[in-house]
Amino acid sequence: MIEINNVTKDFAGKKRAVDQLNLTIPDGKIIGFLGPNGAGKSTTIKMMTGILPIDQGTISLNGFDIEKNAMDAKKIFGYVPDRPDMFLRLKGIDYLNFIGDIYNIPTEIRRKRITKLTQLFSIDHALGDYIQTYSHGMRQKIIVTGVLIHEPEIWILDEPLTGLDPKSAYTLKEMMREHANKGKTVFFSSHGLEVVEQLCDEVAIINNGKLLFYGSLDDMRKQYESNQSLEQVFLELTNNE
Repeated sequence: MIEINNVTKDFAGKKRAVDQLNLTIPDGKIIGFLGPNGAGKSTTIKMMTGILPIDQGTISLNGFDIEKNAMDAKKIFGYVPDRPDMFLRLKGIDYLNFIGDIYNIPTEIRRKRITKLTQLFSIDHALGDYIQTYSHGMRQKIIVTGVLIHEPEIWILDEPLTGLDPKSAYTLKEMMREHANKGKTVFFSSHGLEVVEQLCDEVAIINNGKLLFYGSLDDMRKQYESNQSLEQVFLELTNNE
């Protein structure tokens, strides 16, 4: 479970990025986090993962406060950032072993997980190459693989499908569903509203740092007394802000 309580974030000389955000993400569901560019999605995710400090409020992951119990919280989530251009001077296998070392994954278990995941994402042939030689899609796959090898309870994914080929995107979506079906948490942001509509159990819509809606698509249709698609409701909500 992810609990975001009265969270606010300001940047000097700019408008408030996140404004008293309250959001409780339950276990066992895939939650889509939506909003136009500059709405506060990535800022929220970076506070959830401890990358950015929280100005006001608290965020906890499975009961661990991300600021007060940072190490405990960081052990239980996996984070895919919106840009995969990291650790470019490492070879793919060195990056994955580096992640394995951080999470103290035993060698034999690590080897099996790396083999399984890299074959699923069709990058097993490139593990001996430097990440800087990878295409954008391959970089995304190696980052996703690194996130998953320690089998975190909570997945926090910022635009995880960007750059993935159809087969790999399908594989990741299937893995997200399997993870949620095990009673774990999947929280991901996306601009692909059709994907969110097909995949997510619930959606949270944010704009100008404020939560506009949180609930299932059925809840949305009841609240707005409409049979419109998620795309249509999303555009109406964000255009009215």
